[in-house]
Amino acid sequence: MTSIFNEKGQSIPCTMIEAGPCVVTQVKTEETDGYYALQLGFGEAKTKNTSNQMMGHFEKASTSPKRKIAEFRDCELDKGLGDTVTIEDVFEEGDLVAAIGKTKGKGFQGVVKRHNFRGVNDATHGQHNRQRAPGSIGQASYPAHVNKGMRMGGRMGGKNVKIKNLKVVKIFADKNLLLVSGAIPGHNGTTVIIEKS
Repeated sequence: MTSIFNEKGQSIPCTMIEAGPCVVTQVKTEETDGYYALQLGFGEAKTKNTSNQMMGHFEKASTSPKRKIAEFRDCELDKGLGDTVTIEDVFEEGDLVAAIGKTKGKGFQGVVKRHNFRGVNDATHGQHNRQRAPGSIGQASYPAHVNKGMRMGGRMGGKNVKIKNLKVVKIFADKNLLLVSGAIPGHNGTTVIIEKS
């Protein structure tokens, strides 16, 4: 992440995203697929890591193998198979966008980190080793089991999420870079899908 200053001198935390150029790898129409959509490919992939089926798919669009493919329904762009979509074709400064991606995987975490439990801290009454423990998790002989949805320790992160209402602060069209306010899911260098809200 980075930050920029607006005209009032306020610091705005932002994320820089490389958003293109993308290639149209397939055009879906009402006649053939039942709906209209554009399939876009982004990033270069190695030929040895691409299956023969996908190689044939990319050859139809006369393009090299792509690392990420995403489909956008009811897209208003007037583009054909093999055309290039740039950042200026889609976004303008001030637009609201959504970022779809996978969050950072944190592994197995306890309840304090995963669910923001307070823990016992420095409480008295003999609590000497229960600082980060979950505490009671159920009742006695009835219902004799732990209720579903009980907040406990477990795997954290690594899930697909959608962050909405991110504002496009600035566009660097010559480098295909997008500056959006706020954070997006995933680690540095991860691939996300940016769509207009």
